[in-house]
Amino acid sequence: MAFSLDKQGIAVAEIHRNANPAYLYEAALKFESGSAISSTGALIAYSGKKTGRSPTDKRVVDEPEVRDEVWWGSVNIKLDPHSFVINRERAIDYLNTRERLYVVDGFAGWDTKYRLKIRVVCARAYHALFMHNMLIRPTLSELDNFGEPDYVIFNAGGFPANRHTAGMTSPTSIDLSFGRREFVILGSEYAGEMKKGVFTIMNYLMPKKGVLSMHCSATQARDGADTSILFGLSGTGKTTLSADPKRLLIGDDEHCWSDQGVFNIEGGCYAKVIKLSKEQEPDIWNSLAFGSVLENVKFDPFTRLVDYDDTSITENTRGSYILDTIPNAKLPAITGHPKNVIFLTADAFGVLPPVSKLTPHQAMYHYISGYTAKVAGTEVGVKDPEPTFSACFGGPFLVWHPTKYAELLAEKLRKHGAQTWLVNTGWSGGAYGVGSRIKLKYTRAIIDAIHSGALATAQTQEDPVFGFSVPTSCPEVPSEMLMPRNTWTDKAAYDEKAKKVAALFRENFKKYEAQASAEIRAAGPKI
Repeated sequence: MAFSLDKQGIAVAEIHRNANPAYLYEAALKFESGSAISSTGALIAYSGKKTGRSPTDKRVVDEPEVRDEVWWGSVNIKLDPHSFVINRERAIDYLNTRERLYVVDGFAGWDTKYRLKIRVVCARAYHALFMHNMLIRPTLSELDNFGEPDYVIFNAGGFPANRHTAGMTSPTSIDLSFGRREFVILGSEYAGEMKKGVFTIMNYLMPKKGVLSMHCSATQARDGADTSILFGLSGTGKTTLSADPKRLLIGDDEHCWSDQGVFNIEGGCYAKVIKLSKEQEPDIWNSLAFGSVLENVKFDPFTRLVDYDDTSITENTRGSYILDTIPNAKLPAITGHPKNVIFLTADAFGVLPPVSKLTPHQAMYHYISGYTAKVAGTEVGVKDPEPTFSACFGGPFLVWHPTKYAELLAEKLRKHGAQTWLVNTGWSGGAYGVGSRIKLKYTRAIIDAIHSGALATAQTQEDPVFGFSVPTSCPEVPSEMLMPRNTWTDKAAYDEKAKKVAALFRENFKKYEAQASAEIRAAGPKI
């Protein structure tokens, strides 16, 4: 029987379902302005005005099914069901005016017990190729028996929302209805909205089944002896440190922890490529070949060489590629229970130790906090770093209250005996502008020592400000840098800065105190 979108109210004569990458290349080059092929064979595409996600335009429909479960507020902004219907109709009307549409049917979640069937309907070949990479690709047999999807994404990003519709604050609206199991995109052609839409859906559904959904990377020892997961916000080294030639890659961004172990949600990777080099990131560099997507990059029109240092379009240049292109990727992307859970932070204030051993309650406190620090611009002189707190290291994609995810994490840590570590990839010897970034070779040595078990048995001393247990030695790492105060020339300046960061933690945690236990509240900074 011929494939149709009649049930979705779409009647376009030319519909390409799960088209192969070669066809999508041809379509993009023919019909989408600016598309090109890079010197390495990647499809270069442009997302228009929006070159990143639009979190302030994200809406969740206020429906009886989810009203008492969603963490309402600035992350999950309420949308009236009637406004969703208006936006949905607007998207359908736009899609019905296109000469051709692309449909991608794929899975979210490598564990077949928990995977979702996702259908993407879009008007751009670039978007179809992107989701071909990011979803788990069904076999021909699975595609023939795909049936009705669990969730449908209507990507009408080339058409704006109507600002007169109730709840709209801009021409962009990213709307998720759990009741209707639909996701509507208007006013943004940034491909990452689809990827994070799927993650948001998983962040709602998985905890209902006792499964922890996580914004993290995951690796496994080559002999299968142990698994590690690495949480971290942008710039902390999550992708870099998971690209470990000594270990197998499960995935670089989105995972779930079930009673059976850890599984990747995605079929591909979506890596930042700003300042990408073959020497520093060989796996990513080599993956940007035929079938991959390079988003919003500049290139030489004659040689087709991409200039990864050019930020004239955006600093958020991206590459999308399938997991299969990573030589040490483990497929299917499923592994056992983690032995080590690593929280990555880039502390630009220079006061957190390079590595700390956390108690279960400290793990919950710092998981809920999700701390890192962004470096301020230096065009008019060095400024103080900007602290960033993102609950569960993925605040924009949470649906339940952060304590729901923290409780699930604590339960799994207890059940499976995993050890949690806080690893600072930021500054040492002073704050940004005075000290220096901790060398990658030292951070890699710390991660290696965690995996080898060397740090599990190392002697520790308590950090007087934050209460962490800090190892006093680590192979291949100078012992004097393990306690950050030792690396500061001006000890009084360290004490002042440490108290400032401790105060930032306490102030941020106030919004979670009502839901957090006394033990978790007590696991924060000591002064």
